[in-house]
Amino acid sequence: MMDYLPKDPVMLLSVVNTKIRDEYHSLDALCEDIQADRETIVMLLKEIDYEYDESLHQFV
Repeated sequence: MMDYLPKDPVMLLSVVNTKIRDEYHSLDALCEDIQADRETIVMLLKEIDYEYDESLHQFV
């Protein structure tokens, strides 16, 4: 599950936004495919003041 993703929020931001841009059409699609917990990702990135923008399909 989350073992695949970095624990550091800044690195997580980079990986998640890159994967959504290059491989998936949304955060939900990414989470479903790699069996990651969406809420955990959102919570970790909120710690560094990033929120998922559904219209842009990225954390901003």
